[in-house]
Amino acid sequence: MASSGEEYLVNRSKKIERRKKILTWVSIVSFVGSGFFAIVPTIQKAIENPSTPPVSAESSLQQQEQGFKLVLQREPENNTALEGLVKIRLESQNFKGAIEPLEKLVKLNPERQDYKIFLEQLKKKTGNYNKQ
Repeated sequence: MASSGEEYLVNRSKKIERRKKILTWVSIVSFVGSGFFAIVPTIQKAIENPSTPPVSAESSLQQQEQGFKLVLQREPENNTALEGLVKIRLESQNFKGAIEPLEKLVKLNPERQDYKIFLEQLKKKTGNYNKQ
């Protein structure tokens, strides 16, 4: 009787090991399959819709300038929009164009000496300097 009990335990442990192996392989296949089904649509989208070319810095500056102009049409005395417009025009090397919004900033903020100094320097640089 002892041998049939041992055979039973050996057979049972073999079945358990076989089930563990089957479960392991099913898990591995499921994991790989789910990853495959997640990646394939992404790759297909990338192939079908190639990304748009990057926007050039110049067109980006133009878009930002248009945005600040729109804000200034609604709020002509918006300090943030005026400062942004000055900054964008300086970045795009439009020094003469930066003078007008900077003059408006000086008029709106007469206590700001940095605006006045920068306006004078900008006028000297562009040759539009005349003492008032």
